[in-house]
Amino acid sequence: MRHMLAAVAVLAMAAGLPASAQEQAPDAALTPAVIEPLAVRSLMLDLARAGGRIVAVGERGNVLYSLDEGRSWTQVQVPASANLTAVYFVDERHGWAVGHDDVILRTEDAGDSWELVNFAPENNRPLLDVWFADENRGYAVGAYGAIYASEDGGRSWKPVPFEPAPLGGESAPPDPDDYYAEVDMGFDFHLNAIAPADDGALYLAAEAGRLFRSDDSGASWRELPSPYDGSFYGILPLDGSALLAFGLRGHVFHSGDGGQTWSEPIPTGTTALLNSAIRPSSDLVIVAGLNGVMLVSRDGGRSFGFTQQDDRKSLAAVMWAGDGEAIVAGETGLRRLAVPGLR
Repeated sequence: MRHMLAAVAVLAMAAGLPASAQEQAPDAALTPAVIEPLAVRSLMLDLARAGGRIVAVGERGNVLYSLDEGRSWTQVQVPASANLTAVYFVDERHGWAVGHDDVILRTEDAGDSWELVNFAPENNRPLLDVWFADENRGYAVGAYGAIYASEDGGRSWKPVPFEPAPLGGESAPPDPDDYYAEVDMGFDFHLNAIAPADDGALYLAAEAGRLFRSDDSGASWRELPSPYDGSFYGILPLDGSALLAFGLRGHVFHSGDGGQTWSEPIPTGTTALLNSAIRPSSDLVIVAGLNGVMLVSRDGGRSFGFTQQDDRKSLAAVMWAGDGEAIVAGETGLRRLAVPGLR
């Protein structure tokens, strides 16, 4: 997911990625995506599994799928050409993709065909992540505190006010260092990623050091203590109430209690922005980011070894392929690569 890059100025990968992905006229976003031979090499931003199929989304509305674990890809027709930032499947057939201009797409056939169900260029913001609890109930989140909710499988969406309970509860005095609270501007930060945990909790990673948790499937949110003032671009739930939060300048933090307390920054050996993480096994955690950085942990995220791709090309999303290899989406499109130290 996840996700979150150069296609939008507010996304993590904006620094160092092609400017061509950063500008799009709103009316152009409503034209169908162009089927092109080199789509697999275009800027790709997220990956999701749909049963035995892998679906990838990226710039200019490009959607591709693979039936052989990322060795080959097929592009499909999409009714919009807005940059797509995230994709999520709740099962092998039902999926959703979100992107610029508040675009939301849905599919019921594993990504063979897509329906445009939301488009609001007047809002002048991208949606950055999407998640569904089941075939019917889901959320899309994005820039400037945007949250959309659907209860009919993504056929229709409604904006939901984001009014998280502050630290210390509703009666807590405003933080004197919080400019937004002081001038009563409400929550205007970007919601970068939404992550479900096995214990039923939902987490949001947000701009400016904000982290949030919901214990009622997204109906309400509360702010969590944060170990860092810089933006977070992802949360990776682990066992029980343990989780990792990661983001700007190579920062990774560990919590063992659902985000109530946090470790000191885990040494990573990098200042690159980190925006995607997976946990292929109980001990193995992989975090990817800008400049080809890939961090590898063999102790469940307690410590990380630094590795970097020779081409230094930025990675937007990572997915485990098995046998020491990962499928990645990013600046150079879609590819399989060996995870350093695992083969």
